[in-house]
Amino acid sequence: MKLFNFLLVAFLMLSLYARAQQANYTTINDISYRLNPTDDYTKQRCILDLYYPNDKEGYATIVWFHGGGLKEGEKHIPEQFKEQGFAVIAVNYRKSPNAKHPAYIDDAAASVAWAFNNIEKYGGDSEKIFVSGHSAGGYLTLMIGLDEQWLKKYSIDIKKIAALFPISGQAITHSTIREECKIDERHRIVDQYAPLYHTRSNVAPLYLITGDRNLELSARYEENALLYAYMKSMNPTTVFLFELDGFDHGQVVAPACFLIVNSINEILQKGM
Repeated sequence: MKLFNFLLVAFLMLSLYARAQQANYTTINDISYRLNPTDDYTKQRCILDLYYPNDKEGYATIVWFHGGGLKEGEKHIPEQFKEQGFAVIAVNYRKSPNAKHPAYIDDAAASVAWAFNNIEKYGGDSEKIFVSGHSAGGYLTLMIGLDEQWLKKYSIDIKKIAALFPISGQAITHSTIREECKIDERHRIVDQYAPLYHTRSNVAPLYLITGDRNLELSARYEENALLYAYMKSMNPTTVFLFELDGFDHGQVVAPACFLIVNSINEILQKGM
């Protein structure tokens, strides 16, 4: 569905700021989400930051994966997620060329498993864990949310994720993985490392978000639209597609985060 962006985003911003919950927040940096890192690079990269409200119990949590093409980027907490009554877990993961696939996907799964296994120690609710990310982070969100093997390795059922919110993620096999496999960049493939390969009905609610199809990266909207069509045919009530008009690949993050916060509040209000 298209959003007539400027008025709607402005409305979302105003409504979210109006509903922002007054709470004190704590940030804990550089928590290792792997118990026994196998090498120094894994030890360095497999860490997360936890931002959570101090005076609230049973809150929801957003696990957030940064973008950067699986080659760049650092963990950060989007400003739009702050002071909304949620916890936010910002994740670092190993990157190419220092690591190769499927290390990135496995790291994403391990960090989400950490959230399920630990968030209640800080007052959160393990039944209210949402997963999101932008670009490469959107790709990781899709892979661990659609291909059950990654979270199953850590004894987590993908259906326990409250909802998935990938922003501008690749739905085909990621370009960096294709590069690692020495596949010509012109060859767009769908194999086991493509979200499109793992379309299924029994997954968490899926909110696909992209920028304007005329401003996004090449075919990014169309890939998500195809994934939406396949997923919609399997489970029409829990799959959504949002195209944010007027925003390119980078600009889409802020309005998408407002949309995510608003959607999470709607999900929580309806009861899970």
